[in-house]
Amino acid sequence: MTDSSYDAVEVVAMQLIGSDATVIPVSAELSFRTADPYTVRAVFTGAHTMSTWLLGRELLAQGVHATADAPAGDGDVQVWRDDDPDYTLVSLSGVEGSALLAAPTEPLVRFLAATESLVPTGSESDRMESEISALIAALLTA
Repeated sequence: MTDSSYDAVEVVAMQLIGSDATVIPVSAELSFRTADPYTVRAVFTGAHTMSTWLLGRELLAQGVHATADAPAGDGDVQVWRDDDPDYTLVSLSGVEGSALLAAPTEPLVRFLAATESLVPTGSESDRMESEISALIAALLTA
């Protein structure tokens, strides 16, 4: 399932935690493109389902250091470090419901380090300058 058009990819074995404390294994493929440096594509695959989310790279980076009392994110996606620092929790909310996923922290940190080496935090807009200019030009001529 790995797409070679991405500059950094990490497959993370996660656990979907049900409201009744059941645990279901889920695979998450995190992908990053230098051409879209603000975004991480996350494809979650379970036994019978697959769901794709676009997550903010900065949100993930903040989340691996956040706590349950002050999670990163205030919308449909929240991320924070579990009481066990070896795990990071990801809460997703959408029209079809919500999900709580537990991920080992180490592969998330490794993935984020790979994206940081490609596009350092704070330099994202430099990567998108030509695309933004093209969008503005297209809007002005429309």
